Amino acid sequence: MSDYYSPLTYTVPENEDGWLLKTVLQRRLQVSRKLLSRIKLTEQGIMLNGERVYISVKVSAGDVLEVRMEQEESDDILPEPIPFTILYEDEHLLIVNKDSGVIVHPTHGHYTGTLANGVVHYWKSKGERFRFRPIHRLDQETSGVLAIAKNPYVHQHVSEQMIAGTVDKQYIAFVHGSPAQEEGAIDGPIDRDPEEPHRRIVTPDGYAARTLYTTVARWVGGSASAVNLKLESGRTHQIRVHMTSIGCPLIGDRMYKTLPVHEIDEQTMAVRDERDTWIARQALHACELAFDHPILQSRMTFQAPLPADLAALEARLDAEASPREVL
Repeated sequence: MSDYYSPLTYTVPENEDGWLLKTVLQRRLQVSRKLLSRIKLTEQGIMLNGERVYISVKVSAGDVLEVRMEQEESDDILPEPIPFTILYEDEHLLIVNKDSGVIVHPTHGHYTGTLANGVVHYWKSKGERFRFRPIHRLDQETSGVLAIAKNPYVHQHVSEQMIAGTVDKQYIAFVHGSPAQEEGAIDGPIDRDPEEPHRRIVTPDGYAARTLYTTVARWVGGSASAVNLKLESGRTHQIRVHMTSIGCPLIGDRMYKTLPVHEIDEQTMAVRDERDTWIARQALHACELAFDHPILQSRMTFQAPLPADLAALEARLDAEASPREVL
């Protein structure tokens, strides 16, 4: 078995004749300093026309540059035959549809039963060596599209797209009530609740957070709604906190269900409490993820269908809170 992944290959064009190899690596392949410091120390990390070279050499038009990364494994993650749904896979990326209730990565007190355990087992069963590198995260109870990089170069480039705001992350949520405006933006800084540090709140002193929303359906006078959401930042519990802040907490969300009692009459609260029992988790699903593939150089969009529990919630709202108003 090779000790390296398939190389990144680049042919030097005429207008880069005489450039330093380091400049080509950083400007054209956009290899980070951290990754460059790693690969230049390996035997086949940087090859020019089939020979190992220093990054201080000058290149000529037509030279073929190959960059190789050593194969890695997540030795600290126990392989377990945990099922998961693959939406897309190539030698660089694994895109999965995460089930609700599944933790993405082992944490203190949860060393097994995670998505990472299942993915590592899947790769090992195929004789493949990759380190588990999720590019972003989803809460344990949130289902939907999750991207995993198979090498540090791909992880770096998609992560940079996320920082730049060019990754399109879209969600669908079923909420109590209905936003005052059918669509809009929620700008609300988020930070920890000083009284309950595991919760987040909107606070003027928090970290900037922005969520775009569009109401796509309403039930019986706005008692419940389906909302499409797009994140322009990635704060912990952002959607849940923002929707609660405008009076529309997610159905089934036990942590963020409460609002000041004077804002909701007893009858409305009773209806909400009943509907919270219709689903065992917050009604939130990451339905779409789009970004530029770092190797294929093309825009790719991945979609995850509505899971069974949210489809059942939607059907029950249709049956017991009709009529539905489609917007």
